Amino acid sequence: MIDVQNRPDNRGIKIPRAGVTRLKLPFYISDGGEVQPVTAEIKFTVSLSEKLRGTHMSRLAEILTERTKEPLTIPDTEKILSEAIEKLDADFSALEMSFKFFVKRVSPVSELKSLLDVDCKFSGELYRGERMNFELTLTVPFTSLCPCSREISDFGAHNQRSLCTVKLNFKDPDKLPEIKIDEIVKLIESQGSAKILPLLKREDEKFVTESAYSNPKFVEDILRDVVLAVRKIKNLSAFEIECENFESIHNHNAFAAYSENISGEG
Repeated sequence: MIDVQNRPDNRGIKIPRAGVTRLKLPFYISDGGEVQPVTAEIKFTVSLSEKLRGTHMSRLAEILTERTKEPLTIPDTEKILSEAIEKLDADFSALEMSFKFFVKRVSPVSELKSLLDVDCKFSGELYRGERMNFELTLTVPFTSLCPCSREISDFGAHNQRSLCTVKLNFKDPDKLPEIKIDEIVKLIESQGSAKILPLLKREDEKFVTESAYSNPKFVEDILRDVVLAVRKIKNLSAFEIECENFESIHNHNAFAAYSENISGEG
């Protein structure tokens, strides 16, 4: 059949990224030996030579579909990118996979088991002949309680649900197998006033409420504590953090952000 995409183009414009977005596929994500099914929304692109009219987008979907048959680890991202470069004769490829990752939780008093959903994204970029640049993004929920409210009130204090989004860039691709998503989630959520738990009985709710009251934090406090915690993660080259408190007594939110590279500049 006629291959229109493979026809030459004479406009002299190289396209840095061409491919597919909003592609949804099921995967089995492996994290520290545990495997869970997820549905991922994907953006998968490659560079396109100025000499060619179009890229073969069906090959990108084909590469990903083959990966749905077996557990996918973070290092497999580099294999997918490398395969795209070879099959589409490109010098660059990029992949973003966004999905809900579930972490196990146990209620503090009743000890009931549940699953907490966390927004997770794998982002990889690869140039031909080089190693992958990988970024892991996690958005973790927790509770925050206002120190000022507690200080000035005769009883009680306003609290809210908070979200912390952390983007982590890693230096050495060979050490990517050491990443444990579950452990990083626990590290981040521990910096709030209290944890978010999907399943609570009365005795658990009492425990969580009192825990938050005894651990009040502004959004700035949480941000700084997350920064100190993230610095302990090995193999990082840079990171970005955003914290947002969904205020319960205002019609606006409280926000704080920070970024750092390996030189320690904020």
